[in-house]
Amino acid sequence: MKFINHTFLLLLAIGIFACTNLEEELREDLTGEQAQQLLLESADVSALLQGAYEDLRGPFQGQEQYFATQEITADGCIPPTRGPDWDDNGKWRALHNHTFDGDHPDQTATFNNLLKVVFNTTNILNFQPSPSQAAEARFIRALAMFSVADAWNQVPFREPGENLLEAPRVLKGAEAVDFIIGELNEILPDLPDGPATKANKDAARALLMKCYLNRGTFADRQNPKFDGGDMTQVITLADQIEASGRGYALADNFYDNFAPDNDQKSTELIFANFNDGGVSSGNIRSRWYCGLHYNQNPSGWNGFATLADFYDKFEDGDVRKEAEYEGVTDVTGMKVGFLIGQQFDVNGNALEDRKGNPLAFTREVALIETGNNLEITGIRVMKWPPDYVNTGDHADNDYVHFRYADVLLMKAEAMLRNGNEPDARAIVNEIRAKRNASTINTLTLDGMLDERAREMCWEGYRRQDLIRFGKFLDAWHEKPASGPERLLMPIPNTALAVNPNLEQNPGY
Repeated sequence: MKFINHTFLLLLAIGIFACTNLEEELREDLTGEQAQQLLLESADVSALLQGAYEDLRGPFQGQEQYFATQEITADGCIPPTRGPDWDDNGKWRALHNHTFDGDHPDQTATFNNLLKVVFNTTNILNFQPSPSQAAEARFIRALAMFSVADAWNQVPFREPGENLLEAPRVLKGAEAVDFIIGELNEILPDLPDGPATKANKDAARALLMKCYLNRGTFADRQNPKFDGGDMTQVITLADQIEASGRGYALADNFYDNFAPDNDQKSTELIFANFNDGGVSSGNIRSRWYCGLHYNQNPSGWNGFATLADFYDKFEDGDVRKEAEYEGVTDVTGMKVGFLIGQQFDVNGNALEDRKGNPLAFTREVALIETGNNLEITGIRVMKWPPDYVNTGDHADNDYVHFRYADVLLMKAEAMLRNGNEPDARAIVNEIRAKRNASTINTLTLDGMLDERAREMCWEGYRRQDLIRFGKFLDAWHEKPASGPERLLMPIPNTALAVNPNLEQNPGY
């Protein structure tokens, strides 16, 4: 016990020293218990909690981690190798082709960074937080745990105060999602009503909706069953969000949800990572840099594209396919949505690639490009209006985890799975009308999946959606049909080496 207490004291001290004055007088007259109490009382819980929010940026905001897990493994994003660019030892192709293994560097980083969030938020609970602070920490932890369970099906976990020198136990599948559900229900009364950039009641309800909607999938990804009671919970939670008095509504301009100052412009945001333009943010600029060409404004990285089959899900006139946006089109000549064909500058001049060829993005794209195709192949995605004020690493666009349209789509899906097609279709048509798309007369499960593709493109849920609808193992562009082992990501080999409670997922 003395050994455990000393370990706990050491870790408490490490956690505090980043947030306190190191020049304070040392106290040699304190007992161990007194020293522990002093450390607890000296902790700046607000600073630790702010650090936990910022920790969410790492796994979620760049192009290499959770985005790659959910989108590059799916049917709406392709990462071509363009000559010497974007090869990275084949790591992108491995994700697209479902040939990833336990040594994939970015998946290892994603696993580790999500579990860093779990560890740090659990550590906050050791420092006597207020009930609202504890609820915020536990919500952030639940979000990270859900993301780990979704991809890897195994979540290493400790309760506050457990021995850190022993390997954490592992929650698996349905056990993990049930734990998260219990946590969220327990903390709901102590969470604030808002704002969207902090853990709040509706954010917890939205994550609960994800848990109940995917509960059957987590139990059996190959043959999921959707319990009627779980679907009713999804519908009830959506109703509670709609009735919460927060004023949610489908945004009049779809791209306000993703633009700089979206925390002020959007009427849909429920929970988002706060990015302080010019001061502090994550790699949120990757959302536009990864697809834009070097000769566009801003000068991008000329990487990712979408597939023609995915693009063809959008009808002409749907603003999610193409639109002009103030602050982008009038500044650069570029539209938002998908970029296809000849690109122009703000004066109407046709842009060229670096070889002097017309910069005309094509429907055709290959995983390995050569020759004149290096820079122009693939339809580019411009869903996040760039920040032209804060042009460095710290853009002002907040990263959106949950928004109102997703809540409505989850509610519609739950209704459809419970046999209520008319009401589900009415919700989908409400969203489509707002996006200037035509009315549909029937709604099937395939149609529901397609509507999620149109609304939630590149927002970090496509892999999860495809698995829930039984489509993730299908063949698509340059990817053959996959084996059932690909329904889970492989546990990183480095994690297996240090935690004997983890087991490699079947097939790896």
